[in-house]
Amino acid sequence: MFKKIAGFTKITLLFILAAVLTMTGIGISLQPEYMQKEVAEADPSVMEMKNKPIRTIYKGSETVVQQPVLASAAPNKQEKQSDKTVYLTFDDGPSELTEEVLDILKKKDIKATFFVLGAQAKVRPEMIRRIHEEGHVIGNHTYNHDYSKLYERFHEFWDQIKQTEETVRLITGNRPQLVRAPGGTAGKFDETYFRLLQEGGYRVFDWNVDSGDSRRRGVPAAEIVKGATAQVNLDKAIVLLHDGAGHRESVKALPDIISYYQKKGYRFDVLTPEMEPVQFKLQSKVVPKLVQPGKQWIADHVSGNGSLFKAGKTLTIDMRGFATEFAPGEYRVAQDKLLVPLRTAVERLGGKVTWDNKNRAVQVSLSKLNWVADPEKGVIQINGSGGKTIASEVTFIGNTVWMPIRDILEISGHPMKSISYDSNKYRIVTL
Repeated sequence: MFKKIAGFTKITLLFILAAVLTMTGIGISLQPEYMQKEVAEADPSVMEMKNKPIRTIYKGSETVVQQPVLASAAPNKQEKQSDKTVYLTFDDGPSELTEEVLDILKKKDIKATFFVLGAQAKVRPEMIRRIHEEGHVIGNHTYNHDYSKLYERFHEFWDQIKQTEETVRLITGNRPQLVRAPGGTAGKFDETYFRLLQEGGYRVFDWNVDSGDSRRRGVPAAEIVKGATAQVNLDKAIVLLHDGAGHRESVKALPDIISYYQKKGYRFDVLTPEMEPVQFKLQSKVVPKLVQPGKQWIADHVSGNGSLFKAGKTLTIDMRGFATEFAPGEYRVAQDKLLVPLRTAVERLGGKVTWDNKNRAVQVSLSKLNWVADPEKGVIQINGSGGKTIASEVTFIGNTVWMPIRDILEISGHPMKSISYDSNKYRIVTL
């Protein structure tokens, strides 16, 4: 009888103990493992609590059981990208100082934007390649920085932009779409400059922080640092610096400028065509240029230029030793024919072109063969073969002579062996 009572009492005590353990939180360890997992996934703090021991504190005859405090789940710490951005921009290079600037940027793991002069790019192509290969952005700063010509009429500005663009393209394979006017647009651009550059697909960027490194010759580094950090309250700071000849103090100032913006929580980035450009307001005192582009000139030079920066197929030509390519916008597809500017195609394939103004025809020398293209009559005159004349779809588009690439290659003794294409490229291989 007493044994039955004792057994019953033990069972009762076990149930009471289990209830107490469950209420204290230790009971989770008595649950099946799959239940523990479900609880932990629902509330990660439970598993943290489980791993904390119960502390028993003795105070005289009284025993106090101190339960573990529920720990809040550790927040998922993701570094928030700063809303404040600084864009370091360098004008007038490349020069002998550009390499030092690139070394500093590489050490600091920072990308910048370089507005280069075409004349400087032509004599220092290795610096242009390094700027490009290290992930910086190349912008267009005209060819020679000559104010007297650039701001006399828009035609000169456009020609220099295109000249620098082609120089950079030949070095890197890419066309700079960003443009910065020498000295900035304020007081120099009239409405035509802004409008036609935008129509031509370019993005003109001025700046909102001037380091002052070009205000006079030999500006000391300390003064440049002060100028470059004067408006650090801006959310987007586009800082004007120079890496051209005579700006060694700018190179000295660069590490301190970078350090300052880093301490202020800025992130560093490059300018892109997708950004809303920072531009100085058109000043009312700027008198429109005396010579303005005509409608035909705009149609010939500006209207289709924006397509150069759009995605599309590249046209590549492999002509037995001479390889070249045309970017989207540099060629046209008409009635299943690939048309190219005659002068551009011949020069890229190693030939020479001369314009005969008297006869309004193009004299071509390519692959040791000479011929004349008459865009008004749509014929080709082949020299050295009895003056043989053949029909061709050579024609004027605006003031530029265009011609099917197939005709150019065949007349020059390199008929097409194959033509293939995919989503990215047309590829022509000649005999």
